[in-house]
Amino acid sequence: MAEGRVPPAPQAPAVLSRRARNFVAAHGLRVPRRDIRPHRNLWLEHGIPAAEIDRAVAFQERWGGIALPPAPAYEGGPRVLEAEVPESPAADGWRFPAGDCRVSMAYGFMIGPRGEFGIYADHWTPLHASTEGWVEALALAHHAGHWATTVTKIKGDAVEELDLDGFEPVAEVQGLTDTWWRGKDSLIAVYSGEAVGLGAPQCREAHVYGGLGKHGLEGV
Repeated sequence: MAEGRVPPAPQAPAVLSRRARNFVAAHGLRVPRRDIRPHRNLWLEHGIPAAEIDRAVAFQERWGGIALPPAPAYEGGPRVLEAEVPESPAADGWRFPAGDCRVSMAYGFMIGPRGEFGIYADHWTPLHASTEGWVEALALAHHAGHWATTVTKIKGDAVEELDLDGFEPVAEVQGLTDTWWRGKDSLIAVYSGEAVGLGAPQCREAHVYGGLGKHGLEGV
């Protein structure tokens, strides 16, 4: 491939499930990726640890320039995954931005000190244990929305009343503040990031995808 030419579709990391790899390849776009390595010396001069710069560079090489369809929550998530200068706004560790918001938001998307994908508003709120988990959740939402016969959205205090007896957590999304649950004929996504990060319980939301068969439940 000629130097500078952008691939027509992004290469999904092999650690993703087949469902997520297919989602990235079929629905993702690769835009020109900014090289942040030339900023290394300047960032070092500003007191940013070399290990944190290495983390940002590794993220950029794996995910930088990948644009995915909007998420069902968080006003769609980052427009394009893109690392920026690491920052340490609190005592719990260094973070770096994961990409600009699609619309004006009260928070930004960040990669946490242990690689978590989350939001920083009043404080740091990790949503998934990794960027892979975020992408897996996007892929699962797209898949479930396609196969479900019903999609029910629940907000606020009503989310607490969801009966998850008989459901099991969906491991591949690596849920922390946000979780996915699989039942015998349905999938449930629980989005708690804004409720926790903004101290606004009314923002908690759940999406219930019903009427799913075996393929709709797994899709891998």
